[in-house]
Amino acid sequence: MKKVVSVSLGSSKRDHKVQVELLGERFEISRVGTDGDFNRALEVLRELDGKVDAIGLGGIDVYLFVRQKRYAIHDGLKLMEAVKVTPVVDGSGLKNTLEREVVRILAENTGLLKKGMKVLMVSSLDRFGMAEALYDMGCDMTYGDLIFTMGMPYPVKTVAELEDIANRTLPELVKMPFQMLYPTGKKQESQDEAKVQKFAGYYYEAEVIAGDFHLIRRFMPAGMSGQTILTNTTTRDDIEFLREKGAGTLVTTTPEFEGRSFGTNVIEAAMVAILGKTLERIDAEDYLELLRNLNFQPRILRLT
Repeated sequence: MKKVVSVSLGSSKRDHKVQVELLGERFEISRVGTDGDFNRALEVLRELDGKVDAIGLGGIDVYLFVRQKRYAIHDGLKLMEAVKVTPVVDGSGLKNTLEREVVRILAENTGLLKKGMKVLMVSSLDRFGMAEALYDMGCDMTYGDLIFTMGMPYPVKTVAELEDIANRTLPELVKMPFQMLYPTGKKQESQDEAKVQKFAGYYYEAEVIAGDFHLIRRFMPAGMSGQTILTNTTTRDDIEFLREKGAGTLVTTTPEFEGRSFGTNVIEAAMVAILGKTLERIDAEDYLELLRNLNFQPRILRLT
């Protein structure tokens, strides 16, 4: 049996372990949260190195892709470099491929994404593939990076402007401690009430809210009116949270295993274990072919 472990800076309350069969191979897939403790994450990674088939890094990005450019977050590199033997991924390679494919599937096969729909991406720089795919299909986009990360009431409306902001800000942002950029540990369980109240209108005006779940959750107001949530990892508690807030439909880009979806870092790690190639030899076409062979489809859950 192949073993894949996600080591996350997120809350240990989200830890989970399942056994699944993928293309005829048995996998044990588990998650270990370190509650925002960076040094504990380093320890766990070193303990697992050489003992499992692949490792995913959760609760942190290592690489951010903006078209052909790749930016490396310094804290993420420190975690990745702690692993010397086992292949380790952060999900960014798969995310850039999978999330574009999910947008295509939703546009072609469901009524959940249509040209002209108002879409709020709470954070876009960590999912440039999704941001670009939604814009290219003709959605009326609001990219909320400056609004929700910086507290500036400035909606970015085009991919060109988003790319310009990324190339001007990311060279410095990637040097900052990661917890200043993204909620880790217990912060994942709370909301930023000041921004919830100040920027609720952006949520209310949108038909679709997309992006990282922890960020969507952190700023979501009560009194939603049946919006579609397009996101990544969710648990049963997250689904109840969305119901209470009034969301209408949940779409997760990764499949459900025993009541929850795992992050792209876990799925990418499992794919690396299946492919049996060095990371340098794996490209987007390898991931796309595997996605088709596994018949991966976005999970669609009606909440009302």
